Amino acid sequence: MKQDRFLAWILVGIVLLVILSLVVYFNRHQALEYGEENSPEGVVRNYVIALLKADYSRAYGYLKEGEFKPDETQFRQAFLTRQLDLRGVSLELGKATITDEIATVELYLIRNANDPFGNSFTENAQATLRRDQDGKWKLEIMPYPYWNWDWYNPSVPVPEVIPAPVGQD
Repeated sequence: MKQDRFLAWILVGIVLLVILSLVVYFNRHQALEYGEENSPEGVVRNYVIALLKADYSRAYGYLKEGEFKPDETQFRQAFLTRQLDLRGVSLELGKATITDEIATVELYLIRNANDPFGNSFTENAQATLRRDQDGKWKLEIMPYPYWNWDWYNPSVPVPEVIPAPVGQD
């Protein structure tokens, strides 16, 4: 009879832990709300939240204008085709340093292991923002996987192949 009570208490404990974990899970997912956009940190935070919510048009609006800026379709496709994959990585914002029209925001990328016994590790990076003509902060560069390597970079021209002269050694 005592063993039945002991097992019942163990089951009650397990059920309580499951309920507690579900409450924590749903509360953390509701915390992704957009914030202010008048600081570099706020722009970086809102950009990442827009990507996590798959609000690609809003995220695209945080990119600076430039010669090699991707169009909105290219931007969206980079995430939808998982060329840029946000799974397995989370981000913490550090402090911002503002110099005239340019700001850098320290970022800490936490990359999670793909297996249950692997270790996660933290990588230091930074985001660069530039103030546009309207005084709004716009992203100039972010680390992978929040930014594609070919955005704002000119494509490398294919070298011209010069045929070797025939008959000369």
